[in-house]
Amino acid sequence: MLTTRVTVTVHASDPLSRAGLISHLRHQPTIDVMAGREGHGGGGAPRGTADAPAVAVMLADRIDEPTTAELRRLLRAGSDQRVVLVARELREPDLLTVVEYGVRAIIWRHQATEERLLSAVHSAARGEGELPPDLVSRLLDQVGRLQRATAAGTGPGGTVPLFGMAPREVDVLRLLAEGFETRQISEKLAYSERTVKNILHALMTRLQLTNRAHAVAYALREGYI
Repeated sequence: MLTTRVTVTVHASDPLSRAGLISHLRHQPTIDVMAGREGHGGGGAPRGTADAPAVAVMLADRIDEPTTAELRRLLRAGSDQRVVLVARELREPDLLTVVEYGVRAIIWRHQATEERLLSAVHSAARGEGELPPDLVSRLLDQVGRLQRATAAGTGPGGTVPLFGMAPREVDVLRLLAEGFETRQISEKLAYSERTVKNILHALMTRLQLTNRAHAVAYALREGYI
């Protein structure tokens, strides 16, 4: 457990949930609770120092678009930003999403006792991770599946990253967004049609995207194209 103080902000979509989290933290001797956010709007992320690390605690019933936008905002606040997520549920794609964004620790909402919350905050402040055992198992299974899918889809351009998009994937999606068919994309990029199809299949499998339109929308939303 840290002996230095940790600055914490609390972020929740409703005032009752936010008040509950604050009540768990504000009387802890090593925690300084700042006025956080409610409703996912306004306010700033905590700023820490070497002597007083900063952690954002975020409560979410589900990982929807407002939640992912808030996570991106918090994690863009600084390269060393630490986030603890208190979640009611996490689907398989959600788990990879929050890990990709850089969430340091996850607690199930029904298990968020004062002791567990304090432990997660301190783990995040130290730069360590903390996950419930069932999520560790699920994450390992998913990473294994994605690594196999990535290996199967490797073609021109080198190794595909586990998260995010490789340059060749961006090239394919940019042409797809412009309305080109598979054959036209293969001609422009000097790939075989099979390679183009494999690139798209591996990308959609790795990022849990349902179809080509979903892949283009994801690339646009995340700023790849």
